[in-house]
Amino acid sequence: MIVTMPRLFKIFAISLALTYSLAAAAELPKPVLQALKTAGIPPSSVGAVVQEVGAARPSVSHEAGDSMNPASVMKLVTTYAALELLGPAFRWKTEAFLDGNDLVLRGSGDPKLNYESFWMLLRSLRGRGLRDIRGDLVLDRSYFGPVPDGRIDDDTFRPYNVSPDALLVNFKSLRFTFLPSDTAVRVYAEPALPGLEIVNALKLSQGNCIEGRAFRELIGASFQSKPPRAAFTGAYPALCGEKELNVALYEPQEYVAAMVKQLWAEMGGSWVGSVREGVASPNAKLVYVHESEPLAEIVRDINKFSNNVMARQLYLTLAAQTAGAPARPENAFHSIKQLLVAKGIKAPELMIENGSGLSRLERASAATIAAVLHAAWKSPVMPEFVSSLPVVAADGTMKKRLLGEGVAGHAHIKSGLLQDARSIAGYVLDRHGRRHLVVMLINHPRASSEGQAALDAMLAWVYDGPAAPAAAKAGPQRRP
Repeated sequence: MIVTMPRLFKIFAISLALTYSLAAAAELPKPVLQALKTAGIPPSSVGAVVQEVGAARPSVSHEAGDSMNPASVMKLVTTYAALELLGPAFRWKTEAFLDGNDLVLRGSGDPKLNYESFWMLLRSLRGRGLRDIRGDLVLDRSYFGPVPDGRIDDDTFRPYNVSPDALLVNFKSLRFTFLPSDTAVRVYAEPALPGLEIVNALKLSQGNCIEGRAFRELIGASFQSKPPRAAFTGAYPALCGEKELNVALYEPQEYVAAMVKQLWAEMGGSWVGSVREGVASPNAKLVYVHESEPLAEIVRDINKFSNNVMARQLYLTLAAQTAGAPARPENAFHSIKQLLVAKGIKAPELMIENGSGLSRLERASAATIAAVLHAAWKSPVMPEFVSSLPVVAADGTMKKRLLGEGVAGHAHIKSGLLQDARSIAGYVLDRHGRRHLVVMLINHPRASSEGQAALDAMLAWVYDGPAAPAAAKAGPQRRP
């Protein structure tokens, strides 16, 4: 075929336009680059994708295929897969049997069998005529198989280090509330379990309030499990006002036993037996079935507040529901990979350990997370999925981010934070009324301490309205 000069120039122009489009997409926006420079984080430590929903090409695609630790952004993969595979109306069941004189509680991994729900379960048993538990309390946890220790650090008593449990009651946690007055600080625990010792030697002090580990060190917080004891022997800044501290103090079996002793006695019932693990016999009588909130509500709690324990419970539930009990983590990973392949997402780099992102092993690329967001937007479960994400400057983990900025209230964004990792992913409605999916992952020693400004700069830039990619605007090209 003879190619004339005008035709040759046309081919060159089209090629140049496509090359320019791809090159432009590879560049991070200038405000983001400036924030990274200020933070001392090189662009090579960042993976990012920005793409208008429905567009053919991204407006930003920077190191998009790199395998990175996504931190809690991994919860988007877990919750999307769960909504697709289980359905938004899925509920967990906790069953109560009478087996001779024993009361058997059989769990199925309810992520939110909290204090109120467990009270309702026991109250329903009382309403069905059960008053005296003459035998043992038998806990059936067989729905989940053995779970590796998933602690991310050596802070044993932090609730985020609680392991999954098919019969996890109230996250195995106590909530200590601190109430300062003019002269002293009152401390109480909820639930106030029998046998718990609280040592309160706090002294009011001046100065600003601080958060996190520094606050616990300031108030001299120390804990032990056997016997259960919490001691607070330091200073409490009056400016802190009322504060709460959640602690996982008990072993799971002892925690359920203490909860039953307290609540059952309050309801006028009696129990003199012991607590042990086991299963119901074939002759056991089913007395009551407690149902959880629907999955759509559970997913909101997981993503809005980045609840790691609930995400891990959900991950194992996926395993049990798709491959049968007892649940094993590798079966959940297999089910998620199958779903993604069916959606056209290969994700060769994807590695999921527990589904929460609270892991040193989990890996994903910005491109894979973006593909999940794209698939979710086209899915029937889109309303439940998107509404589960925190709204910037309004609620959840994004409540205090970008206050007063244009993007405030215009973006649903899941954030992630680990040592050496920070991330965001979700959807932004820009000032022109166009919606974009946004992913930005930072893996660097300075990411956790200095990376937030760059992530916020990305959200602000997207809200201001990046130009649509040239290839997407031009539409299909005729072959020369």
